[in-house]
Amino acid sequence: MDFGYQSKIFLLLLLLVLQVQVLVAETQVLSLSTYSSNFSVSSSLRGRRVVKRKTVGRRGLLGCDLYKGRWIVDNSYPVYVASSCPYIDSEFDCLKHGRSDTQYLKYAWKPDTCDLPRFNGVNLLNKWRGKEVMFVGDSLSLNQWESLACLLHASVPNSKATFLRRDGLTSLAFQDYGVTIYLYRTPYLVDIQRQSIGNVLNLNSIQGGDTWKGMDVLVFNSWHWWTHTGDLQPFDYIQDGSTITKDMDRLAAYYKGMSTWGRWVDLNVDPSKTKVFFQGISPTHYMGKEWGSSSRNCYGELQPIEGSSYPTGLPEAQIVLNKVLIIGVFPGYPILGTNLCMHLSSHDQ
Repeated sequence: MDFGYQSKIFLLLLLLVLQVQVLVAETQVLSLSTYSSNFSVSSSLRGRRVVKRKTVGRRGLLGCDLYKGRWIVDNSYPVYVASSCPYIDSEFDCLKHGRSDTQYLKYAWKPDTCDLPRFNGVNLLNKWRGKEVMFVGDSLSLNQWESLACLLHASVPNSKATFLRRDGLTSLAFQDYGVTIYLYRTPYLVDIQRQSIGNVLNLNSIQGGDTWKGMDVLVFNSWHWWTHTGDLQPFDYIQDGSTITKDMDRLAAYYKGMSTWGRWVDLNVDPSKTKVFFQGISPTHYMGKEWGSSSRNCYGELQPIEGSSYPTGLPEAQIVLNKVLIIGVFPGYPILGTNLCMHLSSHDQ
């Protein structure tokens, strides 16, 4: 493993810890919310009310802006050791592959206006008792799932667990708590269908969505694979309605695909049962000038970017996603748009 890959893994691990903490924290925030005095209507989307969370103005998770803060060194970290986790892929164990420094294991996210509680896997399993949680998307979802699986395993190493992996669906059940976490790999969310002309990316179809139904928590992501071209793309044509073309503007295709996803959520998710999260769009790590570095890319980078926002602003895909995504939470229908990655470089998915 070359040092550039190690640097990408370093940045990835920081992102994973933050995203899992935020997922847990926002779940706690939503469970405390009354959806009354703490929300205000801001706009509408698909004919429904959209609201943004007001700042409560006191310390604690309720009302805390989890996305404004900084990375700090916490010597009590790491929360789990990769080599001791049976659910993490070998390539994500940097120390196993010869990384010499360990500072990347010590970073924790510190919001400006509150203190995130240290991850407590036993507490989370008890709160999620009898629940099913599913990550849906590309390798970011894979990384999220593996990180959460390892965090929970480290908390209850002797708990009886059942691990299954088949046909793009992975599950890990903590039987003592009745909690199951799933991973469904689908980089576009919409379907790639085999037709007589070849593999077709159908921007209007989500047949795989039947597997997502009935979950208590759904965490989605999709973007990186939409940029793949040539031999790296897994489809031959793109279909929009009855029109099939060899290619089209990828941001336009992304908008149409995510609109299909949004309609699927509206039609198939019971808001009284299921909380829905969508991860933000990661910026790339290929141009050092984007984060104020003289380096060509992230090769050799050892520290996270300072501050809460990415220096070059929102990636174009995030702007497109914001046109589709219901940002904030509206009464009875929690869909959380999260811009978690703006302070970090992305990873290869």
